[in-house]
Amino acid sequence: MIYTLYHVHDPMCSWCYAFKPTLDELRKKLNSNIKVVHVVGGLAKHSDEIMPQDVQEKIENIWYEIQRVVGTKFNHDFWRDCTPRRSTYLACQATMLARYENKEEQMIEAIQNAYYLNAQNPSDASTLINLAKQIGMNEKKFEEDLKSQKIEDDLQNELNLRRSLNVRSFPSLILKYKKELYPINIKYNDPESMLEQINDMVENSYF
Repeated sequence: MIYTLYHVHDPMCSWCYAFKPTLDELRKKLNSNIKVVHVVGGLAKHSDEIMPQDVQEKIENIWYEIQRVVGTKFNHDFWRDCTPRRSTYLACQATMLARYENKEEQMIEAIQNAYYLNAQNPSDASTLINLAKQIGMNEKKFEEDLKSQKIEDDLQNELNLRRSLNVRSFPSLILKYKKELYPINIKYNDPESMLEQINDMVENSYF
């Protein structure tokens, strides 16, 4: 029997960035019949508007909270060196384009490192194009695909998948077998806890 473990995330979600090391550890311990599938959730639609100052301060405070709770490191120069926008759909599309070339993991990591460690803005197409080049994608093709109607449509289909999984917060883990769905409680520093939940579901045939 093959089970699907959906990881619903946004590459510009700070809690998703904090969760990545634990997710990586969890994946190493999963049984081979459990397939992990990334689903981009889409935190914020395309926008050219500068993020209001109060929203910037709120999100930066979340970074400080994550640092305190999880221990994740952030480069706060982003808030002074970049022009923040509440816009993550483009980064989601970049992740999907990389997926089509089997480079999804590399793109997720590249976006997160650019945003949270190197104070670069993944809301900007220029940042994403540069990251695509860094991970070995064709720069010109990526730029064309990033503004295509096809990737816009593909993103909407993926957002519909997220809705069908009844996910409203990121990151989320949903274990699926046939038509049954079971949400896994996220533990940011405890992969063993999530592994136990998953194995319990599988071994006791709750599906």
